[in-house]
Amino acid sequence: MKNQTNGFNSFFMGGFECADHINRSGVRINLLHETEHHLRAFEDYELLHSLGIKVVREGVCWSVVEKSSYKFDFTSLKNRIDAAAALGIQIMWDLCHFGYPNDMVPTHPLFSSRFMAFCRAFTLFHKEYSSEKLYVVPINEISFLSWHSGDMRGTVPFAVNSGFDIKYHLCKAAIAGIEVIRQTDPEAVVILVEPLVKVHAGDGEISDERLHELNEIQYQAMDMITGTMCPDLGGSPALYDMVGFNYYYNNQWDHYNQTIPWTDAENRLTPLSKLLMEGFRRYNKPVILSETGHFKEDRPRWMEEVTLECDRAISMGVDLRGVCIYPVIDRPDWDNLNYYSTCGLWDLDENKNRIPYHPVIHSVRKCIQLMETRIPVEVWKAVNSV
Repeated sequence: MKNQTNGFNSFFMGGFECADHINRSGVRINLLHETEHHLRAFEDYELLHSLGIKVVREGVCWSVVEKSSYKFDFTSLKNRIDAAAALGIQIMWDLCHFGYPNDMVPTHPLFSSRFMAFCRAFTLFHKEYSSEKLYVVPINEISFLSWHSGDMRGTVPFAVNSGFDIKYHLCKAAIAGIEVIRQTDPEAVVILVEPLVKVHAGDGEISDERLHELNEIQYQAMDMITGTMCPDLGGSPALYDMVGFNYYYNNQWDHYNQTIPWTDAENRLTPLSKLLMEGFRRYNKPVILSETGHFKEDRPRWMEEVTLECDRAISMGVDLRGVCIYPVIDRPDWDNLNYYSTCGLWDLDENKNRIPYHPVIHSVRKCIQLMETRIPVEVWKAVNSV
């Protein structure tokens, strides 16, 4: 049953890796296909439903649905929408999860108009085909995508020293696209998703001012869409309804770019609850932890520690609406499709069969219980020996 307080069918959500960009080798990838989720959506949703997870984060894959310029075919989404309707699953759609059509880059003069057409076509399709409210992420992780493609040659346009320029143009397109979504479906819920990071002072001198500047970079994309940065883009707080933050084990580092281990014995890390509070206060919008997870044997402990931090964040006053475990089905590395990351609730065998990793599934069940009942953390720790 839907929680009328937060609008979602469950607090915990399951994300499916849906990257469809061109990788470092110049090869177009599609991780929905690599994991066969596009074929096994009903099976995958049943697995989540058995845990009590009734919200999923999915990808439309712009590179797939725009068959030619301004010509769209959303047939590939129908089996997921049908499976979700049959099982009472709610879908949050990423329109652009790193991939663009072959003839597009963010700085192309027609990028914004093409993205606007995509947003309009998808929103109309969703209104006609689905009876559910539309939850949509226009462009996932603009900050990461602009860095990955504009500074690290990770995907098109395989550039360096161009990250801010790409970020600017992605935000320009996102603003235009959101306006179209709002016009086409005024009831749509628009969610902005960005990484949540913390840069610390390492050994050696760095001014407080410079450290502050380094930490502000993560907010630039949201600030542009909000209109507090680069107001010429036409951003506004009215453009979005919620903010999502993606947080992983390597999201805190020092100013030398050395990752601070998530198990750091020196207690240098800033608690996730405090980072969530910072983001919530900055934008004053409901929050979701839109991606989180870990690898191999660290998966159970990570989920339990993150859940405790989310409980603390809520107790501190953060309007936290949900946590998305990402991904729930294991996936290959973008740049080596033969290497699987062992990062899901279910791993994959050579036939793409879903193999449960019982330790993390057991931990997720405990985490769901904590967040559903809001058991006092001290009691929960004692019972579960976290």
